[in-house]
Amino acid sequence: MKALAAYGSLFRIRFNSGIQYRAAALGGVATQFAWGFLNILLYMTFYRENPEAFPMSLASVVSYMWLRQAFLMLFETWRTEPQIMAAIQDGGVAYELARPMGIYGAWYTRILSSRISGMLLRAWPLLLVAFCLPAPWGMTLPVSLSAFGLFLLSLVLGTLCAAALVTLIHVLTLVTMQPQGVRMAFNSLAELLSGALIPLPFFPPVIARVLALTPFATTINAPLRIYSGDLAGAAAGQAIGLQAFWLVVMLALGHLLLRRALRRTVIQGG
Repeated sequence: MKALAAYGSLFRIRFNSGIQYRAAALGGVATQFAWGFLNILLYMTFYRENPEAFPMSLASVVSYMWLRQAFLMLFETWRTEPQIMAAIQDGGVAYELARPMGIYGAWYTRILSSRISGMLLRAWPLLLVAFCLPAPWGMTLPVSLSAFGLFLLSLVLGTLCAAALVTLIHVLTLVTMQPQGVRMAFNSLAELLSGALIPLPFFPPVIARVLALTPFATTINAPLRIYSGDLAGAAAGQAIGLQAFWLVVMLALGHLLLRRALRRTVIQGG
């Protein structure tokens, strides 16, 4: 119970710190509006020629793009925690070892909290405007109440998976001591394989099915496609099951790699 209370306190401290950056959030919202419009305009250009040739309806793609922008802070893998990275490189990780909580749990809590606080500042104004826009620019409501419930469950699991993935980046940095290489590799894979750049259904069918099984697809792909109606019924259930599976795997892998790294860690100085 004491450990849970410590993690809860750490979450609140990091959350309260992140919620203070309102000016930066407003700037981010403006940028995300611009990117949302540009992405939708691009897809509308293609859909104008032959709407039936694409695997998702235009309305589904528009909702997907607005949700992608609204929840950008939850799923972006390129945004690591500067304090954690600095502690890894300058030896400050020794202070983490002295705290009455596990390092992995502390890192995961800080990463999760910062993402939630950043999302709460940016998501609601963007979604509010997106719902007020006329067709075909505006978002549509979910196809059903049950679909919305599955979307919320998948969004929570996707957020937990994204935090586990980013925590894994920090752990691998501790193992390799090469932050730029690890981040660039993960960012390139995540942008392409998660559905951040292109929704997975737009890939060739065989490739799309394979990509949907990767841990990267548990972040953006699953919840956004469930909301847009592209994943429904058994397919939505399978996507949520994969999210739960990969969450457990990434958490276990992160713990294992961190324990092994700490056995070889040497803190210099005195």
